[in-house]
Amino acid sequence: MLRFIVRRLLQAIPTLLILSILVFAWLRALPGGPAGALLGDKATPEKIAELNQILGLDQPIFVQYFKFLGRVLTGDFGNSLISTQPVLSEIGFALPATLELSIAALLLAVGLGIPLGYVAARFRGGFLDNTTIMATLVGVAVPVFFLGYLLQFIFAEQLGLFPVGGRQDTLIGATNVTGFAVLDGILTQEWDASWDAIVHLVLPAAALATIPLAVIVRITRASVLDVMNEDFIRTAQSKGLGAPTIRRRHVLRNALLPVATTIGLQTGLLLGGAVLTERVFNLNGIGSLLAEGIERRDYPRLQALILLGAVVYVLVNMLVDISYGIIDPRVRVR
Repeated sequence: MLRFIVRRLLQAIPTLLILSILVFAWLRALPGGPAGALLGDKATPEKIAELNQILGLDQPIFVQYFKFLGRVLTGDFGNSLISTQPVLSEIGFALPATLELSIAALLLAVGLGIPLGYVAARFRGGFLDNTTIMATLVGVAVPVFFLGYLLQFIFAEQLGLFPVGGRQDTLIGATNVTGFAVLDGILTQEWDASWDAIVHLVLPAAALATIPLAVIVRITRASVLDVMNEDFIRTAQSKGLGAPTIRRRHVLRNALLPVATTIGLQTGLLLGGAVLTERVFNLNGIGSLLAEGIERRDYPRLQALILLGAVVYVLVNMLVDISYGIIDPRVRVR
């Protein structure tokens, strides 16, 4: 397994290298530039040219790229053009909010999606199955930002059950240790702070989890139905194995393989959905950095964020491949 992990990490290097080239070229191909965005509408061509020279943007693009690559290899992604702070510091400050939201949404999607899909398949054609299918269709079709505003209106403004936005109540006065609000409350035994952070996570996590939850339910249902029609299931039944044993040993285990692939793909998409969700619920995470970076053409910030997303995507898919061997030893990776 260790050899497999090392091999996958080495395979990720050319992928990330190609992606860095594409991102670098794409950003420079966009209309406008950071100099114009920073100087505003009253910028003169002379001022723009002067700022481009200061930022090194007047050099040939391949020179800019190799300078960028050299800095990245030393762990330096440069300074943000907007805040002038190191990009890695900005990401380190914003990343806990995004990871906390994404993990909560993933737990919600997987924790509900697999049982619901399994039960829907087991009672195929019944009321529960039809209701689940209809609900998943709605879940896939509703945009994340619309659902976010809808949840805010119903559960925060009308019913008052949850906060409208933010990560924590400022009156709590929580101690910041890792940047993860829930974890910090546990580490410092400030249980009120931890509970307050969980309450603040409910609505944004529910909005972000809706689409992956609907997809996981549908994939689990379809996969369970396929496995239940396989010959080895009929063989197990003819041997006299009980239905609970067949479902636990044969149906669920084999049905989880495509579900694991889906979870990996949906995890990558969660990061994209988190951008909109953070804006709706006023969470200062990666989404806010990305939106501001695009608006102001902040090349160093955008390059670092996109590469970070690619690294996360590669790592998640590597974990999915490893999970294959855990779920079913017959497909264990050599």
